[in-house]
Amino acid sequence: MPQPAIQVNDLVKYYGKRRAVAGISFDVADGEIFALLGRNGAGKSTTMKMLSTLMLPSRGNARVAGFDTVTSPREVRRRIGFVFQESTLDPGLTVLENLRFHATLYGTPQRQVEERIGYALKLLGLEPHVGALVARLSGGLARRLEIVRALLHKPKILFLDEPSLGLDPPTRTRLWQEIRHLRQRDGLTVLMTTHYMDEVENVDRLAIVNAGELVAIDTPSRLKAAVGLDRIRLTTANNAVALQQLVAAGVPAWAEGGVIVCCLPDAERGVGQLLAHIDVPVGAVSVQRPSLDDVFVHFTEQALARDAAEPANRTRGRVRT
Repeated sequence: MPQPAIQVNDLVKYYGKRRAVAGISFDVADGEIFALLGRNGAGKSTTMKMLSTLMLPSRGNARVAGFDTVTSPREVRRRIGFVFQESTLDPGLTVLENLRFHATLYGTPQRQVEERIGYALKLLGLEPHVGALVARLSGGLARRLEIVRALLHKPKILFLDEPSLGLDPPTRTRLWQEIRHLRQRDGLTVLMTTHYMDEVENVDRLAIVNAGELVAIDTPSRLKAAVGLDRIRLTTANNAVALQQLVAAGVPAWAEGGVIVCCLPDAERGVGQLLAHIDVPVGAVSVQRPSLDDVFVHFTEQALARDAAEPANRTRGRVRT
């Protein structure tokens, strides 16, 4: 089996007595786009900083591009690009100077520097701002520069912590088009965090983080399927008769505001069989599948419920003894 691009084993981080990351473990395959999704303070950014060698774990270990993040941090840094929420640009340098400094820092061959800088500037439309001081850039332009700078040295693995903060929708679209292109062409691996649910649709797998713990991990489609049944909404020439026929056939169905609502595990496959139970004309049919918002709420609320139940269970145990 090929070695994963990222291997995380029982990673823990404490800030004083507060546990920010609570023993998480996961792998990211080479060439995979993987996302961490969670509320503010869930431990996503802390995890990213440990994996990119900017922070030491309190316990556990991780390997990135085959190297241990604690014992071989320099080897890890040579192979990654990172964009974090906090800006790391030099505000006293121009856009071009920031890119040249980054190229020098990563030992980019001199004959390739200008070509790579040209590519980076074109990537997210920064050519008109090449001579502008970073201190005078808008937040969105500075964010674009952070992203293209992270790709300048052609990293094997890209860490993106809320990459779309400050980006307008067209720029976000361009960014994801390029990431998918780089994944296809160069096998780029991406580990990201985001609050944008539509961005999560771009990933291969998704891990939901709550209070420093992984509460779910799978493909977006499988996580949606785990949340619940698809809903089919339909109208007919006689809803009362149609509803009676559906219920008689054992279909979970009810009336809701002049519409019949039915639940099925796979609406796309089951809608034909569903309609076969109805002998009145059907006017309209629509299918509503669980969204990633539903997925996020479902798994985080389950985790919160478990956390709330644990103190009570421990108390009952002490009383019984």
